[in-house]
Amino acid sequence: MKTTLHTDWTVGDICKGFVYDQNENKGLFGLNGQLVIQPEYQRNYIYGDGKRDVAVVESLLKGYPLGLIYFVKNEDGKYEVLDGQQRITSFGRFVNNTWRFAVTINEKPYYIDSLNPDQKKRIVDAPLTIYVCEGEPSEIQEWFKTINMQGVPLVDQELRNASYHGTFVTLARAEFSNTGNAKMNRWKTYVSGDPKRQAILERALDWVSDGNIEDYMAAHRNDDKIAELTNHFNTVIDWVGAVFSYVGDELRGVEWGRLYRQYHSKAYSRDEVAKRVDELLDDSQVANKKGVFEYILGGEQDKSLLHVRVFDEKTKRAVYNRQTKEAKEKGASNCPLCAIGHDSNCKKIYQLKEMDADHVTAWSKGGATDASNCQMLCKTHNRAKGNR
Repeated sequence: MKTTLHTDWTVGDICKGFVYDQNENKGLFGLNGQLVIQPEYQRNYIYGDGKRDVAVVESLLKGYPLGLIYFVKNEDGKYEVLDGQQRITSFGRFVNNTWRFAVTINEKPYYIDSLNPDQKKRIVDAPLTIYVCEGEPSEIQEWFKTINMQGVPLVDQELRNASYHGTFVTLARAEFSNTGNAKMNRWKTYVSGDPKRQAILERALDWVSDGNIEDYMAAHRNDDKIAELTNHFNTVIDWVGAVFSYVGDELRGVEWGRLYRQYHSKAYSRDEVAKRVDELLDDSQVANKKGVFEYILGGEQDKSLLHVRVFDEKTKRAVYNRQTKEAKEKGASNCPLCAIGHDSNCKKIYQLKEMDADHVTAWSKGGATDASNCQMLCKTHNRAKGNR
């Protein structure tokens, strides 16, 4: 891979022909149309928080360097930003008054057109240190992964986009990373994370590939259609919406792709499901509310999904002490089930560590997790009791 150092380009040079798309939060072009600021494998603009974008411009006003910036030179002679897209978009927005933001000088806000001429010149004429690299795509993408470890680290899907960039990634990002997509609000009911950081795209790929995202991206890298990806993702979303009428926050981030594969061929009563969702979400004994949906889909067999509340140590000790006192007075075992037996354990007094707390009335049958519904059983009987 060949690299060339450029110190002759200024902020003003890069800002010539600057185009910013507010709908997509992207700095698109600069350097009089010769620079692609955000290639398809790059992330959306994430500096627009009123802090980091302002810090970039304030650094230029103070004469501070912005650090190294890396471009790729393509076969057509044009450049792409490899590293520095966030910084370029920040100063490009400021200099070109695109989606205006102000910097503070002497506790007063200033835009580019309200700066003194010498202040404006200081920004526009600020020199940049830019390395231009030329080489094979695999070399460039590997370098991209390395140099992007500074600043805001790339998430896994951003790295995958860099490694497998092509027509498929371009189309997939246009669909799943575009916050202006009319379907986005519905998708975010079921999928957690920031679409700008590729969370929705990652989940769509995860679902369609059954977890083998990189294999899928490699196989489809040069596809000019993404119908399989979009159809599968929307099918999963539609299925969830058909089974569950509930649309609360607990739905977000559930492993819907896996659950679809496991349960989509099974019939459910939407009304009965809605009733059970309400009951379980209102149950104070259920600690894992997100587990409610898989629990229902699986026929309410796996109670471990709910993390049903367990008795705390204070309750267990209090019940143990009461049972042990009463057992000694009767000359019987402090395990109620041992006490009604006829073997040698019928009078055995167990230590606390030899016993487990048990719901007298099982949680699934309405029993609460409190002292009035707690009994201490020897470990053998507690394990045998199950959910009777």
